[in-house]
Amino acid sequence: MVDIARPQLEGTVAVGEGRRLGFAEFGSAQGRAVFWLHGTPGARRQVPMEARAFAEREHVRLIGIDRPGVGSSTPHRYGAVIDFAEDLRTVADTLGVDQMAVVGLSGGGPYTLAAAYAMPDRVVATGILGGVAPTKGPDAIRSGLMDLAVLAAPVLSAGGVPVGLAASSVIRLARPFASPIIDLYGRLSPEGDRRLLARPEFKAMFLDDLLNGGRKQLSAPFADLVLFARDWGFRVNAVKTPVRWWHGDCDHIIPLRHGQHMVSLLPDAEFHTMHGESHLGGLGMSEEILRSLLDIWDAKEAQAPFGPV
Repeated sequence: MVDIARPQLEGTVAVGEGRRLGFAEFGSAQGRAVFWLHGTPGARRQVPMEARAFAEREHVRLIGIDRPGVGSSTPHRYGAVIDFAEDLRTVADTLGVDQMAVVGLSGGGPYTLAAAYAMPDRVVATGILGGVAPTKGPDAIRSGLMDLAVLAAPVLSAGGVPVGLAASSVIRLARPFASPIIDLYGRLSPEGDRRLLARPEFKAMFLDDLLNGGRKQLSAPFADLVLFARDWGFRVNAVKTPVRWWHGDCDHIIPLRHGQHMVSLLPDAEFHTMHGESHLGGLGMSEEILRSLLDIWDAKEAQAPFGPV
């Protein structure tokens, strides 16, 4: 197994009365900030090794965030996806981040768009990797898997924290078998994800994130599903920030057409089909993704009449 280094800095930020969000930093503390929002499930260390190396090399401040109910974050129920944006604003303020790019994998996608909508003056560019689409409202699109989440949402909403604690207990019991479990998931996945999970550095990253983020609590994934079954609190076409969307054409979790649907609604978006890749394929293209967002940032700075954005 590949050894995986700890983040350069980890901690928590107070975001409300009695509430905190956990974070992990990689790369350069003085660099341009990119927030990397984990999938469902996931936590603050779900950041590919290639992205971490890129951040070191290109002087980027790469920051992973625990959503409420996983890792070091306090359990909390948002009323809608949009509510996360205010917490991210507080984290950015506390960490001294003014301008930022935001990347979201899968379940992190809606929160990424929420941040771009709520902070158009601060979010310079966004990247979505196989992101979830709305299930309610005028922007909704249906799919079998998300339809199941909608059906399960009332039960998950009622279960709340106890469900997360039970899931965390399962993680602790399964700790000795975590590596074989990931191997099994890989064997049952489409070829693209199977190929990715066979790479030692990706497997090590997922193991580290799962065992670190889920050892005490794991209610965040269930909270995500509850929110994804509701109106997000904003319209997709109101997101004016540039969006770059990567989606595998063999994605077995979020269909390709969902990504195409979302990009058709977004005013400033480009769609990148990852041929032969499945749901996790974007993690294997992290350098391209980060470079694309930095290129947008560079272009905006070049156009700014009074200096850097």
